[in-house]
Amino acid sequence: MMTTGTAAPRPRRALPSMSVLGPVIALLVLIVVGAALNSNFLSAANITNVLARSAFIGIIAVGMTFVITAGGLDLSVGSMAAFIAGLMILVMNAALPVMGVGIPIILLGMAVALLAGILAGLINGFLITTLGIEAFIVTLGTMGIYRSLVTWLADGGTLSLDFGLRSFYRPVYFGGILGISWPIIVFALTVIIGEVLMSRARFGRHCAAIGSNENVAHYSNVDVNRVRLLTYAMLGLLVGVATIMYVPRLGSASASTGVLWELEAIAAVIIGGTLLKGGFGRVWGTVIGVLILSMIDNILNLTDLVSPYLNGAIQGVIIVLAVILQREAKAKG
Repeated sequence: MMTTGTAAPRPRRALPSMSVLGPVIALLVLIVVGAALNSNFLSAANITNVLARSAFIGIIAVGMTFVITAGGLDLSVGSMAAFIAGLMILVMNAALPVMGVGIPIILLGMAVALLAGILAGLINGFLITTLGIEAFIVTLGTMGIYRSLVTWLADGGTLSLDFGLRSFYRPVYFGGILGISWPIIVFALTVIIGEVLMSRARFGRHCAAIGSNENVAHYSNVDVNRVRLLTYAMLGLLVGVATIMYVPRLGSASASTGVLWELEAIAAVIIGGTLLKGGFGRVWGTVIGVLILSMIDNILNLTDLVSPYLNGAIQGVIIVLAVILQREAKAKG
């Protein structure tokens, strides 16, 4: 029996857009450039160092992804981290005569960091959602408040953790499992949970809906204020987690702690493909953004091409370029 029809052509599988491929290509180019400029760039020690140093900003950037996706912004995360670190050190030093060096006092410090982070995030969220103040104004104000508070707590100097406590606490940053340090493990777990929340859970869809059109989200039975408040509380919690990982590294906090962390976190989010005006977020893209920024910093430190002091300027340029590319892509779309 003969068939008269012809088989339908298989549909071509479209390549991912440049908004998806761009950050990945940029990361691969940086790896090639770094390896070409310095033979130690791909060594296990350097990769571990880059990933561990990326963890602080990465953990915060995951929370920032949700805030920006929901149409918000938080400029206070760097100052918040400095304040939480100072508060954590003060509480642990004060409790030392009673509790002594041991796990309970470390858990006390961690609890203080997490509670302070959540409270700071809720304050930002309350002022933005309930009082209706612009996120830029609120977080600019709290940025100054937290930076001033840590300077006051340190009396203009540095708050240092007791030497014995610091020695006991150091494994939280320098220790790990199977050669993988704890900050990297915590960062990886944060990314996995964040990606599931963003792409699989109702919370992530609500964040995108609010960032895309707040009024439509409201009429679609989304509790806009509650979801936005939760994004700021989540970001505050993750700032607390990042601070828990940061304090054992140096064992101190001062007015210079966490400077430009907000710039790095926002840059990582934007580079990763999350829209600055909200409506779309990509947690795995944020991870790529964090790695790109860390590798640029690492390459600047390993080579003499550009002064490492210009790292902040480079990050600022990257943010502007990323936003310009997003606007052009939106205009074409």
